[in-house]
Amino acid sequence: TFDESADLTALSQLDITVVCAGVKSILDVAATLERLETLAIGVVGYKTTAFPGFYLTDSGFTIEHSVQNASEIAKIIRARESLRTNKSALIVANPVKHEMDRKRHDAILKSGLAGARKAGIIGKAVTPFLLEHFHRTSEGESLSVNIEIIKSNSALAADIAVAKQHQ
Repeated sequence: TFDESADLTALSQLDITVVCAGVKSILDVAATLERLETLAIGVVGYKTTAFPGFYLTDSGFTIEHSVQNASEIAKIIRARESLRTNKSALIVANPVKHEMDRKRHDAILKSGLAGARKAGIIGKAVTPFLLEHFHRTSEGESLSVNIEIIKSNSALAADIAVAKQHQ
């Protein structure tokens, strides 16, 4: 679909570390990963080599680099600073611990994409449409997963900040 994350341009220009649960599974994950590579945005998996798909622990794509703890991430950040390769973001892919049921997720995504096509929804309106469709159709399961993602990413980001201060 070539529906990539809207944040990619900013990430290519900012010295920032972003802890996230991958990209939303409703986006074109392959195109987003290609663009991350093209824009020299670093990607590292936290305790995984599978690139997560937000609601899912594995989007079907592999990450080349994996770390096991916040201290390793802090060392990567420091190395990027010392080598001056920190002109773009570092993405820390932190998969959700309790993913949505994959069959249910895929069925909701398929019905959402079909609904968007039928309604003539295109371009930047597709993502908000699909997110609302997920929330409504999953009967709140996607919201529960979102809450878990926020808690997990916040905790990891705090651990990275502490580890960075102690190096």
